[in-house]
Parts: sequence; C-alpha cells; structure tokens
Amino acid sequence: MEGNIFLQISALLALTVSIAFFVRLLKQPLIVAYIIAGIVAGPLFFNLLHGGKELYEVFAQFGVILLLFIIGLNLNFSHLKSIGKVSFITGMGQIIFTVIIGTLILLALHMPLVTALYLAIAITFSSTIIIMKLLSDKKETETIYGKYTIGLMLVQDVVAVVILVAIGFLRYEGALMDSLGILIFKIAIIGALIVAAAKYLLPKLLDQVSYSSELLFIFTIAWCFGVSSLVFLSGFSIEMGAIAAGLSLGASPYQPEIASRIKPLRDFFLVIFFVVLGGEMAFASTSAIWLPGIILSLFILIGNPIILFLLFRSLKFTRRNSFLAGVTAAQVSEFGFVILFTGEQMGHLSGTELPVFTIVALLTIFFSSYLIMYSERVYNFLLPFFALFGKDKYLQENQVPAIYDAWIVGYHRIGRRVCDALSEKKVPFAVVDFDPSAIKSLRRQKIPSFFGDIADIEFVQDLPLVNSKLVLITIPSTDDQIVLINHLRNAKSTALIIANAEQHANMHILYQAGADYVMMPHMVGGDWIADIIKTKEWIPETFDELKADQRKQDRTLGLGKQIA
Repeated sequence: MEGNIFLQISALLALTVSIAFFVRLLKQPLIVAYIIAGIVAGPLFFNLLHGGKELYEVFAQFGVILLLFIIGLNLNFSHLKSIGKVSFITGMGQIIFTVIIGTLILLALHMPLVTALYLAIAITFSSTIIIMKLLSDKKETETIYGKYTIGLMLVQDVVAVVILVAIGFLRYEGALMDSLGILIFKIAIIGALIVAAAKYLLPKLLDQVSYSSELLFIFTIAWCFGVSSLVFLSGFSIEMGAIAAGLSLGASPYQPEIASRIKPLRDFFLVIFFVVLGGEMAFASTSAIWLPGIILSLFILIGNPIILFLLFRSLKFTRRNSFLAGVTAAQVSEFGFVILFTGEQMGHLSGTELPVFTIVALLTIFFSSYLIMYSERVYNFLLPFFALFGKDKYLQENQVPAIYDAWIVGYHRIGRRVCDALSEKKVPFAVVDFDPSAIKSLRRQKIPSFFGDIADIEFVQDLPLVNSKLVLITIPSTDDQIVLINHLRNAKSTALIIANAEQHANMHILYQAGADYVMMPHMVGGDWIADIIKTKEWIPETFDELKADQRKQDRTLGLGKQIA
C-alpha cells in the first residue's frame, strides 16, 4: 500500500506539473492547473486517486489548516483601519448583495435553501491570493483602486473567518441555552490562554528559537497544530484553531519570516487539496453541476463588478477607479472551498455543492485573470459607453485650471527634494499624487496639489499640463508613465518630460514613448553614496547628520515614527 501511494503521488505530481506548464503559458494562476489535474486524475479520466482516498483527504485537511493559519497570520487590522470606512462599506455591501442575489438565483434553479445559502456565501469572497499576485505583477498595489481593493479583501477575509467560526459553533450539540453558556465559557478560556501566550510566552520562545531558521520552522508548525488540536479537543473545529494560531503570531516581529517558511509547505498540501476537489467531479453529476456553475460564473464575472462599481461610485470614486476595483474582484476565493468543505464534513450539504463551486472557480479565475491584466484596455474600450452618461461628476476636487511651469508626479519618492529645489528657485509648480498622506503634507506646506491617478486618462485630461515647461515623473509604474507621456505628446506639448525607470529595459521603452530623460534611481543612489564616501569622513557623526536630515524629511510627511 505504501509503495502504491508513493507511486500515485509521484504520478499525480508529474501530471500536475505538466498541466501547470500549459496553464502558465496562458498566464493563469496555478490553482487552475491543480483543479484540472484533479479532474484528469479523478474518475473522469485516469482514476489515479483510487485506493488512497482517506490519505488524500488528510493531506487536503493539512492544506486547509495551513491556509487558514497563514491567513490569520497576515490579517492586517492596522492597514484596514488606515483606509477608513470605504473598504468596510464596499466589503460589507458586496457581501450582502452577492449573498442575497446569489441565493435567489440558486432558489430559482430549484436548489434547497441550505445548499443555496452555502453556495451563495461561498461565491461571495474573492481570492486575496490571486488579486494580490496580479496587482503585484502590474505594480498597482499602491494605486488608489489597488489600495481599496486590498482593503476590501481584508474585510472579506475577516467576514469569512467569522463565518467559519459560526459554522464551527453548529458542530456543538446539546440544549441551546446550555450549549451557548458552555460555548461562551470555553471561548473565554481558550481566548484568554491564547492571548496570554501571545503576549507573555510567545515573544520569549520566539526570541530563543529564531536563532535557527529550522527550529523556528518546526516551532511554528508545532504551534499551529498544537493550538488547532487544543481548540478541536474543546469542541470546536480545527479550522477555528488554525485561524487562532495565526492571529496569535500575527503581531510578532518574526511574522514575515514565519510566513515565508510556512508557505512552501502550505502550497504542497493545497495542491493535494485542489486535486482532491477536482477528482470529486464525476460523470454522474455533470448534468447537475454545469448549469448552476455557468449561471453563477456569469453572475460573478458580470454582476459582481457591477455591484462593486455602484458601491464605489456611491462613495464618489471616479469611473475608472470604480471599474478597475470591480473587475479585480470578479472571481471566487479559496475560502469558498474551505466553507463548503467544512459544511460537507458536518453533513449540511448533499455533495454536489463542491463540484458546482469548482466549475465556478475554474471559469471565474480563468476569465478574471485576463480581465485584471487587461483592465485598462477594457476600460478604454468602454469609454464611449461611459461618455453617454456625460462627464464624470466625481473627478477629484481642487482641479483648478491654473498654469504652472513645472509638475511633479509623485511626492513621496524623489519628488519632495525636487519640490524643495523648485521652491528655492521660486518656480511655480504643482504636485500630483494618489497618496492621501502626501496630499495632506503638501497642503500643510501650502503647495498646490492634486489628488488622483495619472493612469486615469479622464483625470489627466483635466489637469493643465500641456502648457507647462517641465513634467517630472517619479512613480515606478512604466505603463502609467506611458499614459501621461502619450497624452502630452498627442496634445503637442513642448514640456520637457523626465521619467523614471527601475530597469534598463523600461528606460528604453520610456525613451521610445517620448521622454526627454529617464532617471535610474539606483544609479543616482549609487552616485550619491559614492560621493558621501569620497567627500565625508567615515565617522559615526557623519551618518548621524545624514540620519537627522532623513528624520527631518520624514517628519514633514508625518512619517517620523517609522524611521525613529
């Protein structure tokens, strides 16, 4: 049996890798390859999973536990607080509308109420992993829509955790009032133990084990499974324990190292998890799963972006940012699998829900990946349609058509030094930035500033850039810089354009687009530190002066605590 299982896993991994190569050529997330590998390895084709179903299900359970542990580890409540009520309103609004509409759709397809509710809740959540990966690839995690989309994902993660906890409560049997009292008592005891351990015990233990990366890895695994087992033995679900274990380590200074160590192990078991899910699809159920699967997929791909677009518009976001945020969330999440997996284990579901959701996951992840990658082109294609509704009335405020000799795009980076130089020369200038903290700092200094994203062509068209003498761009995104350069050159502007590139390949692209000069920050930084080494004494006082100057600059932006 052991040799048989070994051969099965070897064949399964070889099949998965082969499919993954083709999936990557299509620029799709690897989760698509895992599910397809499960379908091919399942009863529909090669039936590689026979004889070891129980073992594969244990592996799948490990994948779920590690996934939830890392999600708990990465829940960033401080980030959620910093982006205010917008993410909360859009996140909760999207969840409520999607659950209600999804339930009604499934009831219209003659599904039982419990099945409809579980599936409607499962399709509500978008994939944080996929969205973060694609936004990072596009270098748009710091854009206006990127920041609030990430905040929206955090709200969804918190709600999903609450739902999993609620499902775990249903596992507890007994009289309602007695159960409720015992549950509250157990939650209080377990919560107090975990909080006390996180505050007093874990910091000392982590300080000791962190000297060895291997020991830190083993300790983290032991903590994850130990807390999960404690919570399970107390009458709750293992999933709840995994989330609690992650949250308890989330505030640790070793959190980034812990997450990076655990992710490869999580990824291995998640491969098995998704393969098992794909393998559960059989011929007998295809007729029952494809119709609801396709209908729900269309709802996620079309209805979800519309819901989010309207929510962001109601909060006075521009059409472009509302559209891009909506399109970004047009797929389902790994959380949906976990919720349905847990519901099936508890006997709440009939068994067809996971195959239906698998169809939805495959279709929405596949198509939404292209929508996200080419969202700008899709938006520009739809501009004539949006123009039918007139000019965007929610363009950013303070867009006064004044004439400035120089424009700085991006203040937090190189821009603040350039602003100091322009102020000394008494040159009229203005700054464009999409970071609210930068805008606040500029307004305190009474520097003309405009809040917005230069990738939004409607926003750029309303800025009086054409008649300026100099436009200096410090933002890292090459694509966004090209949008601005093309706008200026198409408008026959004679302004000198200084762009910014982090790589030589991007430098040549920006020159071809029409930039007069392209800065290379790492080269400038190298020249600066080389000059310091050549002209300054190598003594602590030299670098104390440089650090003091650095702190002074950050205090002007309200960031002094970070460097202190």
